[in-house]
Amino acid sequence: MHIEFKGRKAIVTGSTAGIGRATAEGLARAGASVVINGRGKERVDAAVQQMRQSFPDTDISGIAADLSTPEGAATLIASAPDADILVNNVGTAYIRDYKGIGDIASIPDADWLNLFQLNVMSGVRLTRHYLPRMADRGWGRVVFVSSESAVNIPKEMLDYGMTKTAQLAISRGLAEAVAGSGVTVNAVLPGPTRSEILGDLMAKQAEAEGITQNEAEQRFLATLRPTSLIRRFTTTDEVANLIVYTCSEQASGTTGAALRVDGGVVRFVA
Repeated sequence: MHIEFKGRKAIVTGSTAGIGRATAEGLARAGASVVINGRGKERVDAAVQQMRQSFPDTDISGIAADLSTPEGAATLIASAPDADILVNNVGTAYIRDYKGIGDIASIPDADWLNLFQLNVMSGVRLTRHYLPRMADRGWGRVVFVSSESAVNIPKEMLDYGMTKTAQLAISRGLAEAVAGSGVTVNAVLPGPTRSEILGDLMAKQAEAEGITQNEAEQRFLATLRPTSLIRRFTTTDEVANLIVYTCSEQASGTTGAALRVDGGVVRFVA
């Protein structure tokens, strides 16, 4: 299978590092013009410079914008008013130690609302701009980067799981809204991944306890994700590979789907 995006423009949110960065690189490798996004100009500029060195024949640009706010979304849209591919990747989580129901009861409103603004509304705001334009042209791809936590709700990150489930509802509803248009809307569900947030957390725990990062990751899986079938964290490239395929012409028969790259964590056949 040869995937090519020559002549296509892709926007990947939250793409200065982690899954977003690996996805941006995968799209660029296949010939897409890619827009990098992050909150801070310094990190965005560095990512753009690095990617231009890696892909000198590809159009790489960057937009610094905080997509947890309407103003940030408007900034990105004003700078890149059109796109063929939108990957709603930006997001974060508050990782807590779970000791009982009191930990859930004590999650403040601000945490629920902040996660919803970034993880959910960022994608809503951008998609409602780009999706109608894709439908008018008769081709487009929208991918929401959700999580296995959308269906395997973690009690230690209940607010995060809520936002990831919301993304599944939104992506399915939007896919139905553009049925027959040539545009697909899907969600991709990574499992525990050695990305910037979780990878850094494991590295810090390993350093604090005098163990290797792999040992810290194995303990995380044994304690919190014991159903993992690959029994390791996925890499950002492994997740990006599925996202890139989902954006391709070859994936034209896949829409309204929740596609798992979770290492087999979720224990159901669907």
